[in-house]
Amino acid sequence: MSITTVCATISAMAIILLARIVTAVRAIWDGVEPVPSKRVYFANHTSNGDFVLIWTVLPPHMRRMTRPVAAADYWLTSKLRTFIGCDVFNAVLIDRNPETRKEDPVSQMASALDAGSSLILFPEGTRNTTDDVLLPFKSGIFHLATQRPDVDLVPVWIENLNQVMPKGEFLPIPLICTVRFGEPLRLDANETKDDFLARSQSALLNLKEDGDLV
Repeated sequence: MSITTVCATISAMAIILLARIVTAVRAIWDGVEPVPSKRVYFANHTSNGDFVLIWTVLPPHMRRMTRPVAAADYWLTSKLRTFIGCDVFNAVLIDRNPETRKEDPVSQMASALDAGSSLILFPEGTRNTTDDVLLPFKSGIFHLATQRPDVDLVPVWIENLNQVMPKGEFLPIPLICTVRFGEPLRLDANETKDDFLARSQSALLNLKEDGDLV
């Protein structure tokens, strides 16, 4: 085992421990079971730590096969971020600039699925810092579902993480967070892009409402 691998393993354990200490995060599997099948977990996005929280609550055998989809322009800006993004999380790094992009993002995600990985995806495309519950979904999740219609898409609602690290704060505020996994969906035959995106967005909003009722 290489030194990089050892350091990555230790770092992953430290990140998981820190996430659990700060957020006391709990996972709720509502209509879906934590089994190691190939999936795309798609979630709301309000914090840079969103995928960390999802990754943290997955059982270890699922965590090892799950890769976040993340922005290359963020994770490749320093040696530390590159180490964390590539070696710790094994992220699928997407170039968000069409002018410099050498690979198609949907093809990158499809290839990762073909290789046996599950994915963590944020269809809003960027962090939601507005007062809206969700931003409009980008079309990437539709195109991925079109290319890999046999893969389950699992909605995931993350509650309270944006309150743990409010904008402008440098230290996290301990607060209980919840990650709620919902019933999987797939692209229906002849379903239009707009209809699919609306249905996917509704699946997330329904999870939020279910959590609000608890």
